[in-house]
Amino acid sequence: MAFSSLFRKKTVQDILKQVAQNETDGHNALGKHLTTRDLTAFGIAAIVGAGIFSTIGKASADGGPAVIFLFLFTALACGFAAFAYAEFASMVPVSGSAYTYSYVAFGELIAWIIGWALIMEYAVGNITVAISWSDYFTGLLQSRGIVLPQWIQMDYLTASNGFKDAMALMQGGKTFENLDSGLQAAYMAWTTAPTIGSFHFVADLPALFIIVLITALVYRGMKESRNASNLMVVVKLCIVLLVIAVGAFYVDTTNWDPFAPNGVGGVLKGVSAVFFAYIGFDAISTTAEECKNPQRDLPRGMMWAIIICTILYIAITLVLTGMVSYNELNVGDPLAFVFEKLDLKWMSGIIAVSAVVAMASVLLVFQMGQPRIWMSMSRDGLLPKKFSTVHPKFKTPSFATIVTGFVVAVPALFLNLTMVTDLCSIGTLFAFVLVCAGVLVLQNKPEIPRGKFKTPYINSKYILPALLAAGLYYAFAFNNKATMAFINNEAQTFDATTIITSLNKEESVKVLNYLESIDVKNKTAETSDLEHLLSQYQDDETKYAEVVKGLPIHDSLKYETGFSLFKHKIPMWIFLFVLVGLAIWAFRKNLSLIPLLGLICCLYMMAELSVWNWIYFTIWLLIGLFIYFTYSRKNSKLNFVEKI
Repeated sequence: MAFSSLFRKKTVQDILKQVAQNETDGHNALGKHLTTRDLTAFGIAAIVGAGIFSTIGKASADGGPAVIFLFLFTALACGFAAFAYAEFASMVPVSGSAYTYSYVAFGELIAWIIGWALIMEYAVGNITVAISWSDYFTGLLQSRGIVLPQWIQMDYLTASNGFKDAMALMQGGKTFENLDSGLQAAYMAWTTAPTIGSFHFVADLPALFIIVLITALVYRGMKESRNASNLMVVVKLCIVLLVIAVGAFYVDTTNWDPFAPNGVGGVLKGVSAVFFAYIGFDAISTTAEECKNPQRDLPRGMMWAIIICTILYIAITLVLTGMVSYNELNVGDPLAFVFEKLDLKWMSGIIAVSAVVAMASVLLVFQMGQPRIWMSMSRDGLLPKKFSTVHPKFKTPSFATIVTGFVVAVPALFLNLTMVTDLCSIGTLFAFVLVCAGVLVLQNKPEIPRGKFKTPYINSKYILPALLAAGLYYAFAFNNKATMAFINNEAQTFDATTIITSLNKEESVKVLNYLESIDVKNKTAETSDLEHLLSQYQDDETKYAEVVKGLPIHDSLKYETGFSLFKHKIPMWIFLFVLVGLAIWAFRKNLSLIPLLGLICCLYMMAELSVWNWIYFTIWLLIGLFIYFTYSRKNSKLNFVEKI
């Protein structure tokens, strides 16, 4: 096969003709049940979950009340991407989402890559939500006096890594009682778990339970899933509005001063957490074939979901940061925490129940999206035919739904929450980037039939270069120190926890002796907890740098330098070079501004993720390419069309 066959495309006309044929003969046709209201509810069900009940706390602790601007920025980025999704959904109203859109815009190889990335988004997203649901559910049981053993409510990686960190901190003088609750739980899970040889059996069984339950519901049918989703959305919206209404009476505006305590850097530090709070609106595009009027309802459903959720996020953030100081919100359950702190325990109980419902609704929407992507890829011959099987009674992609259950359930037993959260984010952002790029590629092709919705056109020819010039001026005029540190790859000082957990016993003794010698407040007489003793200097950046410089250990334990530091900046350098290329492309081709801004915003958020996420994502894509070249390319239906 020629190289050009890698980029063979499907036409919009052929896709629509095939959908019409499926509906006429009833073969592989899905049931049509969804309206704009249902799609908006699905969007809210997918978005309002872990973000509002969990990650909003960490983001608020980093950025203070000013994190509302990060929510606005992320909503804007998702809004730009939603315009692109809506235009494609109106043009090609089928279940494939970004996969099908890329098949039309870029060709088969890119379509396969984006389809493979979407498998990561939905599967890994489901794993993330299942683990979060498990945390809330076990917490709810514990508040009712039902305590499950730690080793059946925690994943293997968290227990293993937590045990190692706990041992290192205790070696540094910290007592078990002074470890944070997460490390205590990990230590107990590891030490009390049943063992087979050296293997510790630690597995998150509640996560397995909810995945099996939701998969069974999704298998039963779209109508049942819709009804369950709508009910759960009503419950959690009522709870969120109750939190805002009650919390507003306890807001102390002095907690909003300073509004941005850690500056722009502190606000942007929460990019990954805040973006994860918006993941899900694109999942409703996978239900296009089950909409009564997809060309009208899908764009409306996406936009309403983003607008409603953004208003809720901003209101909740202002209430939380007004009720308590921002620096107290770095907890896993911030909503319950603030009401407990104000002795409103009845509200904490309501929030705990609603969090369990909210997580389940997110899992429901993600668990619907995954099988429909596989079904679309199977219809095109890129996956085995079995994946496109539609249940004759339930009208759902039955085999793909069962496989999705297994793909999500097994890793949820063992994987770490932080790892899967970032992997989900990078897969989603990659899909957003390609969908926005697809709209730009197709904007000047008159032969492409258009749907009822089209993104408003604003010429970016001069606007993007002007924005780029303004960004450079700001970087060097107002943020020169950080900009030059980035360019020159200046050494970064490790935080206290990183330093202490990397020491052996001999080094720990040396560090303790040194800290005793400079201790003017006599803190070392009270405790030998090295992490506590060193972290007391972190509030003063200059003083902390001076203390770390004097530590009697090797510089590699104190500073991150050279390539080990530069590798974390590689994603941002990629973003900057691509940005210059996009400015040139926009100037030459008069590109549309809205999808271009969507592409840039999403690529920027990808650049804010760690280089390890990029490496893991690249490995995932390489596995996908191996499957494509060994199976999918030969079995593609377009391959048989070419031979005819």
